Amino acid sequence: MYLDKAGASAVLATMDAVHALSLKVNVVGVLALAENAIDANSYKPHEIIYSKKGLSVLVGNTDAEGRLALVDALTYVQQKYKPNTIIDIATLTGACIMALGEHLGGLFSNSESLSSTLRTVGSDCHERLWPLPLLEEHKADLKLDTADLSSTGKGNGGKASMAATFLNHFIDDGVEWAHLDVAGPAMYNEKRLWMPKYATGFGVRLFIDYLSKQQ
Repeated sequence: MYLDKAGASAVLATMDAVHALSLKVNVVGVLALAENAIDANSYKPHEIIYSKKGLSVLVGNTDAEGRLALVDALTYVQQKYKPNTIIDIATLTGACIMALGEHLGGLFSNSESLSSTLRTVGSDCHERLWPLPLLEEHKADLKLDTADLSSTGKGNGGKASMAATFLNHFIDDGVEWAHLDVAGPAMYNEKRLWMPKYATGFGVRLFIDYLSKQQ
């Protein structure tokens, strides 16, 4: 799990860089942190839990635990800070690695403008992103009779899109949002260019360049 916290690490490093560079932007960094360990109170497969937003969620897979913490973080930041734009980053799915490998991060967004901007910035700083779909069919596959949502959805395919669609249920109307699934480029199996083997820090350059353009 040392590398699987790369999304939260990128947010922490970004906030440190925002301060160091004295960027004149209104930005809040939120880290969804939890100890990933067995406990007597741990949830079990197919249990139904309630999110901070109040939606009931059936736990489809206990290995898909990060999204449950992430959606509560999304709800928290919207309730407390009322942001206009949210960009989350996580090593969320192995499915995104299967789709894009280690060279690209998956990009999901409810805003064509935000998606285009992030792709351009990512290309310029060589932290590249590739847009992937959020379909009505993915929403349908998350619906259940026994709970508001399944955490993993039906079937075995399209799991990166399914995970992003799950997150999308926790984004308020009118909020511009993008989700970056960086399971591939955040954790290299070998050194490439200036990126080291293992933890790469993917996302920090992208965020700083993006925020610099918002000044």
